Amino acid sequence: MKPFTAAYLALLLVGFSLASASSRQRCEFPMIVNFGDSNSDTGGLSATLFYVQLPYGETYFHRPAGRFSDGRVLLDFMAEGLGLPYLSAYLDSLGTNFSHGVNFATASSTIRPQNLSLAIGGFSPFSLDIQLSQFVQFKLRSQLIAKQGGVFKDLMPEQKYFSQALYTIDIGANDVLQGFLQNLTEVEIKAIIRDGFGMLASSIKSLYNGGGRFFWVHNTLPFGCLPYMLVVVPPTADQTDSVGCSIPLNKIAGYFNSELKRTVVQLREELPLAVLIYVDIYSAKYKLISQAAKYGFEHPLNACCGYGGGKYNFNTSIRCGIPVVVNGTLINVKSCQDPSTRITFDGIHFTDAANKWLFDHIKTGAYSDPPLSLGEACCKHA
Repeated sequence: MKPFTAAYLALLLVGFSLASASSRQRCEFPMIVNFGDSNSDTGGLSATLFYVQLPYGETYFHRPAGRFSDGRVLLDFMAEGLGLPYLSAYLDSLGTNFSHGVNFATASSTIRPQNLSLAIGGFSPFSLDIQLSQFVQFKLRSQLIAKQGGVFKDLMPEQKYFSQALYTIDIGANDVLQGFLQNLTEVEIKAIIRDGFGMLASSIKSLYNGGGRFFWVHNTLPFGCLPYMLVVVPPTADQTDSVGCSIPLNKIAGYFNSELKRTVVQLREELPLAVLIYVDIYSAKYKLISQAAKYGFEHPLNACCGYGGGKYNFNTSIRCGIPVVVNGTLINVKSCQDPSTRITFDGIHFTDAANKWLFDHIKTGAYSDPPLSLGEACCKHA
């Protein structure tokens, strides 16, 4: 028998790889459980502390829908991709249906608990530990409520769904933002990031110990490309890249993402039955921003719903969806003529069109580690 040649071995490995890929069946997630901030908030903050007004929601929902976008957020597209209805916010008591999932995300949420009220320049009181506590209550109480039968049963998830659910996590950007707003040094911000990931790891372990097995974890976005950050922490000419983004801010985002990935890799070793997908949102968003024209978008560093024109069309004192009196005149900031051609809606969050582009690119697994698509997020990767 002749020894295998290198070429034959290569073909053999490709064959095994294709067979493995073809043997993976599409996952049937009966529900999504989401933890996060404004990037995935579907009405939590709006139902409790800060009512989201038009023009938020105008493009897709044609009304305020609790989302910080003119339409859908990325989580909405993920639900669509899995064949599920949009997730109701846990904190919204009106018109909610939790039979297919629940969303604990609220805008301005952080990983680390906060000691400043949102009303005086702080962040959301619903930090990750609170969101996790809400989940524990939801898991227990939803089953007690379902036992009442009738409509109560129809609005609650089945007990078995909790071990079959996809647990999605997109949080941490505000922890870094807090550091910038407090003028902390790079060393201090990095310490905050490391501390936060210790808490994040503990939260994922808690979900795992409660039966959760499938986790889809987003890294953070390129801070240095947001109009908000470019106004609040303006870079000097030599601190901007060819796109116009802030190099120092994106460097911090890069550190955040490397530490998050390290945390996920460690958790894979500690939680052998878990499937943990790390999704590189940063690279996908930077690709869109840096190649905006190629994908049919324009003015990638300008807010669609902003005030002041200029380089970023953003003013920290006159914000989208918040009526304000300036020199005796009431100003209601309106969105741009065609939000579908813009990336950033309000200087921080993506438009419906940009979120759609983002979902189309991450759902395939091209930005995931391991490279599993959204529909394969329950599969162990060889």
